[in-house]
Amino acid sequence: MSAHDKSEPEYVGFWLRVSAALLDTILLTMLTAPLVWYLYGPAYWLDASFDGGLAELFIGWVLPAIAIMLFWHARSTTPGKMSIDAVIVDAPTGGKPSRRQFLVRYIGYFVSTIPLGFGLFWVGIDPRKQGWHDKLAGTVVVRRRSSR
Repeated sequence: MSAHDKSEPEYVGFWLRVSAALLDTILLTMLTAPLVWYLYGPAYWLDASFDGGLAELFIGWVLPAIAIMLFWHARSTTPGKMSIDAVIVDAPTGGKPSRRQFLVRYIGYFVSTIPLGFGLFWVGIDPRKQGWHDKLAGTVVVRRRSSR
């Protein structure tokens, strides 16, 4: 392995990131579904016109955002990304992103999905495997470097 190979980060591509996101979604569902079931029972899933109000907003949107932001702040990753040995880093320095970058990245997910998910699919064609949310926040997702 040349010195260049050691200095160049290994960017994590589209399908690995999809698998990590699916695992994160499953884990978040395991957190939120019991809360929804406890508060609303089966009516939540069976009645299309059901309105859960502020509790539903908190459980479905705020709680997942808090969980993801806490993982990002504490470890620069999520359980799904941990499973593929990936970490979110500041694109220019390779260091830990700031809280502001994490916040912009999270909001950037919504921006990335608006045009038919094109900003997420961008990971598959970008040389550094950055989605629009990464570009907005100045982050990249890379393989965690081994200490060996």
